[in-house]
Amino acid sequence: MDALFEPLAALVGASVDQIKLIFCLLVAYPLGSLYIRVPTSQPNLRHLFSLTVAILFFFPVLKIYSAFFQLLASILATYFIAKYDTSKRMPWVVFVIVMGHLTVNHVIRAVYGFSYETMEVTGPQMVLTMKLTTFAWNVYDGRRKTEELDKWQLAKRVTKYPTILEFLGYSFYFPGLLVGPYLDYAEYMDVVNETMFNHPDVRPKIKPGRRMPSYRKRAAYTRMLLGLVYLGIFVVFGPKFYFGAGLTPEFRKMSLVKRIIYFQAFGPVERCKYYAIWTLTEGASILTGLGFTGFGPHGEAHWNGAANVKVFTIEFPPNFKVLLDSWNMKTNVWLRECVYKRVTPKGKKPGFASSMITFFTSAFWHGIASGYYLTFIMGGFITAAARQARTLIRPFFAPAEGQAPGLTKHLYDLTTVVLSAMILNYAASPFIILSAKDSIETWKILGWYGHVVVMGSLVFFYAGGAAFLKGLQKSMGVAPPPRASAANGKAVNGKANGGVSGNASGTETPVSEKNFVLPPSVDKIVPPPS
Repeated sequence: MDALFEPLAALVGASVDQIKLIFCLLVAYPLGSLYIRVPTSQPNLRHLFSLTVAILFFFPVLKIYSAFFQLLASILATYFIAKYDTSKRMPWVVFVIVMGHLTVNHVIRAVYGFSYETMEVTGPQMVLTMKLTTFAWNVYDGRRKTEELDKWQLAKRVTKYPTILEFLGYSFYFPGLLVGPYLDYAEYMDVVNETMFNHPDVRPKIKPGRRMPSYRKRAAYTRMLLGLVYLGIFVVFGPKFYFGAGLTPEFRKMSLVKRIIYFQAFGPVERCKYYAIWTLTEGASILTGLGFTGFGPHGEAHWNGAANVKVFTIEFPPNFKVLLDSWNMKTNVWLRECVYKRVTPKGKKPGFASSMITFFTSAFWHGIASGYYLTFIMGGFITAAARQARTLIRPFFAPAEGQAPGLTKHLYDLTTVVLSAMILNYAASPFIILSAKDSIETWKILGWYGHVVVMGSLVFFYAGGAAFLKGLQKSMGVAPPPRASAANGKAVNGKANGGVSGNASGTETPVSEKNFVLPPSVDKIVPPPS
């Protein structure tokens, strides 16, 4: 089939593997429309549908035969271990096996120097790792007393062990097979049986004669169009605007100010490839019935549950935490539910050790490229500086209660948006460049502006700035922003939406609002003197 893709690959300057991946993501749309027509009274046909599509993707289209059998091996190992090992160690056995398998393949990818343009096993395996480890914990929770479980665990627990066909259908759920979205077993069975649409709060709002709420197709094809727009931006501008261009002689010849300004165009274009694939796969998932999140005030159905990224928030972030929370959102749920909360001993509050274990899990899940770790470590310092700035500086610009924001507040907000975007582009460049050596050289060419801003801020706060600003707040009667309160995990159609009690974390930020991709920020380890 490569002959069908080679002319298009040559036309747009992409690899054949990239064209084949986009083909699979797009063909999932008509397949999603076919899938939804399979009667819910025949769930096995729906499972077979996903399995058949997976085989078609991996064999005649992508031609990564060994990848399919490697994934199948992890799936079967998880299925039988979770079924027959009823001990408390079972989820960790599954975790070690599938995570270890993924890490081995990350090493192989690095040894052979595969670029992101090469389609191989690690992409689908990263998604599968989240699904299999989540399933293991869901099964374990199904064997525990209900009073021991939190809201998310109660909603997702598996009490009836699936058949092998059901499990294969879940593992090979075709819209999210190659790049996500990750979903848990309870969500998958809701899609297969369409049970969420029969809830008493939902069924009366569905138009007579229809099985599903309205706006599903509109939401799905809107995502498809957006995904194609992002893809078009990347194809058109990617050859010129990419982080690696920071190492070219032409870029080096620019003045420092011009280099920094020009560099800001690289980030959005580079991120468009992620926006494209995640938005495309989100739309196909919606067509199968995944992602329903309830009704709006005017009765319109919302389909936001399959989203993995919030593009506008990332490109125009009010602060760095909101930016982080809007990127790869499904992975953060997995890290929270299957690592952070699980490594904390019963009756204890999660602390530094839990955060570090979760961070290293995130790091190894992403891969072993040295550039990843530069981004992650830098992110820990950025988070600390951003939190201190929000606590110590923002109150001076916030309007008094009951008053509208003034000019200074708008200028402050604009400054934080611009600064957050600039720091993101600086810190994220190693994640794309991959090589630590080239990444450090890029930072050097940019005059280390990100380090100057972030480390300079931390030096100021730790050298007495924090104490000075707190005293100034007190003398001016300026109240700092309130601490985050426990999130009330809202239920959608009678099911928990992932929220958990903030008391479980023992921190200012509730567990449901914490970000686990980055390491613990330095101000949480050593707070600035006050």
